Amino acid sequence: MTKENKEMLLSLIQQHKELGISEQIDYEKFYLYSIITHSTAIEGSTVTELEAQLLFDEGITSQKRTLVEQLMNLDLKTAYDYGMKWIKHHEAITVNWLITLASKVMARTGSEYHSLGGDFSAAKGELRKLNVTAGFGGKSYMSYLKVPSRLEAFCKELNKRRMAIDKTDIAAIYELSFWAHFELVSIHPWADGNGRTCRLLMNLLQIEYGVLPTKVLREDKAEYIQALIDTRENEDIQIFLDCMTQLHCKHLKWDIDQFIKSMTEEMVDKIDFAEEMVDKWSIKPALAKKLADILIFADGKDEITTEIITKQFNLTQTTAKRYLRQLTEFGYIEAQGGNKNRTYKKK
Repeated sequence: MTKENKEMLLSLIQQHKELGISEQIDYEKFYLYSIITHSTAIEGSTVTELEAQLLFDEGITSQKRTLVEQLMNLDLKTAYDYGMKWIKHHEAITVNWLITLASKVMARTGSEYHSLGGDFSAAKGELRKLNVTAGFGGKSYMSYLKVPSRLEAFCKELNKRRMAIDKTDIAAIYELSFWAHFELVSIHPWADGNGRTCRLLMNLLQIEYGVLPTKVLREDKAEYIQALIDTRENEDIQIFLDCMTQLHCKHLKWDIDQFIKSMTEEMVDKIDFAEEMVDKWSIKPALAKKLADILIFADGKDEITTEIITKQFNLTQTTAKRYLRQLTEFGYIEAQGGNKNRTYKKK
């Protein structure tokens, strides 16, 4: 990546870290769900992030989406779950492992192929035995006869780079992941599922070294595809590296802006709640601020308990109970259940 893009990336990552955004958001869940939803969207799925969340967490399918679209998302989630556990062992990436990964991506939507080169199954992640092009009328990918040897060479080079990388060099980690994505998709080992599998490998390499995984959103599709085409035609990997870096920076900046906006709104709400409590119930401002903190924390949660408030705000149980009782009396929250299993919810 260029020096300018590298500096922008490192600056945004530092800002992201200093704001503590990763500690505020469930990246193991919602960020991952977003990655999966948008990766399938690039391949034609219209499933939304909310629909994917309901599908993954509750098993609730959408009547607005086709079965194939929803199976695409379920398969990709399974592949991510498998890959994230595997990559943490830092084992060598092999052709057989890539085949396993592809089989999980295509498990329920992959087709059986009968070609002149032989029969193969996309659902099993088997390498293609036919020649393919990049879209209708697009440039042909390499002959299927060359795929096995090229894939072996790719794995060898990838493992060599993984062994040599400086794990503290964040920019180098992203470059490695972007390079791996481009090289694998250029080999195009499978008849279907190449894009999803290559983006998955890119994210797994990022997860392996503890950096925030890169999203490619559905609205990024045109820019992303064009970068792949331009990189192939010009034989210049720098084009793709810079495109992916800029996309990642754009999404980091959006996360930062949204976080700052939400924190500002939260601060305004806190001030409003505290002032209202002081005016209505004549309590001390210091106490009003503490009660407002609990109220802000309770916002959007299905329920809170005395134990949760005790841990979150480092209070004694007696103090936590008193604060919750006061908020209940003031009408901000409602209590549910008996004394032993009492929970609270913001009204």
